[in-house]
Amino acid sequence: MSLDVSPALLEQAERGEVDEAEFVDCVRTSLPYAWEMISSLVAQLKVDGGNFADNQTPPPDEQARGQLLRALASDAIRGALQRHFGVRLAFQNCHRVAVFPLDASVDDTLARFTSVRSQVLNQSPEFRDC
Repeated sequence: MSLDVSPALLEQAERGEVDEAEFVDCVRTSLPYAWEMISSLVAQLKVDGGNFADNQTPPPDEQARGQLLRALASDAIRGALQRHFGVRLAFQNCHRVAVFPLDASVDDTLARFTSVRSQVLNQSPEFRDC
């Protein structure tokens, strides 16, 4: 899945620097499922507080799953989203997205969430083809 890059954004990239706000808007419009997932988790974290907010519900279809993979597998997209929302993103399997505050007090929780142990414990037969 590719981003829907406008001619103006492409021209910026060809000239040199890209305005990050315009890039983030491109991500928002190109990957609406991923955008909504992340923005809703950020809102949940702000309302509920705590160390993190996460989603454990698989995407409704392969297109949505592809959007999550695209958003979180690309360093540029993931980094832009983290800066835009002011959070750290974590990802397990093909759908478990989590948002963590930038606060260093949750570093241990983030480390546990992203550990090899947690990845292994989060496996399930129904996720084998995701």
